[in-house]
Parts: sequence; structure tokens; C-alpha cells
Amino acid sequence: MYLDRIPESAAVNESVNLARQTAPRLSGLVNAVLRTYLRQRAAISFPDPESDPAQSMAARHSHPVWLVEMWIAQLGTAEAEAMAAASSLQPPLTVRANTLRTGRGQLLKMFEEADVRASACQFSTDGITVAGRPVIRDLPGYGDGLFTVQDESSQLAGMLLGSEPYERVWDACAAPGGKTVILAQQIQDRGSLVATDLSPSKLRMIDAAAGRLGITCVSTAIADLRRPETAPEGAFDRILLDAPCSGLGVIRRNPEAKWRLKHDDITRLAAAQRNFLENVAAKLKPGGALVYSTCSTSREENEDVVRDFLSRHGDFVLENISELFPGLPEFITVDGFFRAWPHRHGTDGFFAARMKKIN
Repeated sequence: MYLDRIPESAAVNESVNLARQTAPRLSGLVNAVLRTYLRQRAAISFPDPESDPAQSMAARHSHPVWLVEMWIAQLGTAEAEAMAAASSLQPPLTVRANTLRTGRGQLLKMFEEADVRASACQFSTDGITVAGRPVIRDLPGYGDGLFTVQDESSQLAGMLLGSEPYERVWDACAAPGGKTVILAQQIQDRGSLVATDLSPSKLRMIDAAAGRLGITCVSTAIADLRRPETAPEGAFDRILLDAPCSGLGVIRRNPEAKWRLKHDDITRLAAAQRNFLENVAAKLKPGGALVYSTCSTSREENEDVVRDFLSRHGDFVLENISELFPGLPEFITVDGFFRAWPHRHGTDGFFAARMKKIN
């Protein structure tokens, strides 16, 4: 449809050959779909964007209609169009310098000397965007633990906890460990950082990442956040709950996920997130800070979860992130929440709210 210099027969043959290499059982299906398209393309029509913008957007950008309708309700039709387009693009590769061992400037110099095309991220002070799709382990500094792979929005969300050295910090749903690393760097590897998850295999990933990066303050443990007895009450100075979610903010990285999800899944996940937040918050000391975050774009999993929690807990208040982190005005909503969008910021979609326990 889009290539104007490639003969149709060649495009079909090459696609079938690629399918044979990667998924041999599907090569016949690929051949049939492409040849059927060539025979019937004149009869194919897209929904009219004026009379049915959701159906049109869903067809043109390959998204479920319910998801496009949600974006239109949140953003309006014009911006939802931009969001749908951005969510179908290949995301950039971003890494974060391990500030316990190096700085972004030094790492950029190493990349330049190795002919790796890279540039400083626009928003994260420790982030670097790497051009192309290099093998991560072959990049300079990987073996020495000088960086970790992490999207820029995730880097920023992890930063919002603002931990200090010698505090007791809990990364409550830590796998695969990207934000655990940020928290360890915040406390300068001095203090106690507990990283928990339900999966033993995922905890081993965190241990391996901490070992490669030379981090010693992290201890890992299995924890089921559905159960209130995960830890003693008031045990932590700061808590990060990066809650399990629909992942709607990262569908450009996992495009198959959008076809598995239904809107009912969002409602189910939001109920679980409320339970997680309820149980985790009880472990925070008075005066402590808690960051709730997700990589979802839905209000139901984000603002609604936080507002429901605050309505039932007078001992917690929502902190205005724009006052705590004045360098991030592009990401802060009028209500003081952190919101990153693929079409606005070129990052994954991310949400974060920071709350303080006042007594």
C-alpha cells in the first residue's frame, strides 16, 4: 500500500520468505492475506473520519475501537489521532547512566569513541537515546555496569520518590528492577532498599541487575501485595508502588497486548490496584512519601485509584509534583499528577502521583 518503488510480486515474495524464516507455519497465511489484498483492495474502504472518528482511527492505526474511544474521551479527537499514530511507531532505545559509577557526559563520550550514535535525553538528566537497534550487551560500558536500559518516562517516574541516603525504602512491585536501580542511586547505595515481587524468577533478575551495576543496598524478597501482612506497619520512610497494570502506555513496545485486552480488564485491574495501594500505604511512616505509578494511560487505573484512596484516608495528602520538581512542567497536570504521553513527549505513557502521610 505504501511502497511506491517495490513491485507488488516482490513485496509478497519477500514477506513470505521472511515468514518462513521466523514463523514457518504462518507463511501460507501471510501469502494468502497479501494476495487477497491485491485482488480486493479496490473494494476496501475505511470508515469515514468525520462521521465515525473512532472506527476510522482504529482502522488506520490498528488499535481496538474501545481503546481509541477512551483516548478520544480523554484527549479530544485531534489529540487522540496523534496518540493513536504515536502508539504504532517503533519506540526509541533509551538508557540511564549508573551515577554510582559514571555520569551521562562520560557515557556519551564512550559511545562516541565507539561510533555509537547517541544523544542526551530531553527531560531525564541521566538519560541517553541510542540510535538504531544495537545489541545492548555490545554497547560500551554494559559489562562494567555503567548503564541500564529504561524509557525516559520511567526514569522520571522513579525519580519522583526523592529518596535520601540512609532512609529505609520499599520498591513494592519491583520487577524487572529499573526503578529499583534509580532508588538505589538516589540513596547513593547507602541505606536499606527492599525490592519485592511475587515471582522468584523476577527477583533473580533484580539481583543480577544490582550485581552488574555494583549496587549493594538492595535486598529482595517475595511479597504478595494482595495480603496486608506483607511488612510491619510504618516500616518504611518512602515507598514506590509501580502497580501491575494494563500497559496501555507501552503498547508501542508490546503491540500484541492491545488485542488481548478488553475494557473489562481495565476495571478488574483497577480493583486490584486499589487493594495493592491500601495494603502498601499502611507500611509508610508518618511524614513519609509514597509514589503510585503505572505505565497505563487510562484514568480508571490512575487518577481514579488515587482519588478513591485519598477519599478514604484523611492521613494522606496529594503532593503537587510541580512544586517538588519544578523542572518538569511539561508532565504535570493541573491536579499535580505526573503524566507522560508518547505523542507529546516522545516517551512511553506513564502516570505517577506522590502522596504524603501526615500523621
